[in-house]
Amino acid sequence: MPQDSLDNTMAQGKAKGDADDDDEKEGHALDDDDVDIMRTYGIGPYVRPIQKVETETKDYIGKINKLIGVKESDTGLAPPSQWDLEGDKQMMKQEQPLQVARCTKIIDPGTDDTKYIIKIREFAK
Repeated sequence: MPQDSLDNTMAQGKAKGDADDDDEKEGHALDDDDVDIMRTYGIGPYVRPIQKVETETKDYIGKINKLIGVKESDTGLAPPSQWDLEGDKQMMKQEQPLQVARCTKIIDPGTDDTKYIIKIREFAK
């Protein structure tokens, strides 16, 4: 099988400009053209317009949130100004307490006469 230049380099165990040569060479300072090339390297033709649209979108979302007064929270609770404490108290009086249970056994599974044995853990409201 013929070897290409990479295979030859790997076979020799040493690349061009290896660590031995680095001590002898001094690097030169970058000029403005080199810095500009490094800044624009890898940037496609649509990157700047996309960034502009993204910043405009963030600004509009901020304005909308400021106008409607909505603030997202991690807990999922509404702001205290929107709470209805009296209505919640009335609803708690009318509702039946919830029961938390665990199914321990199923009798006659898969038939119309299936029965479940449960163990009630807690009562919640």
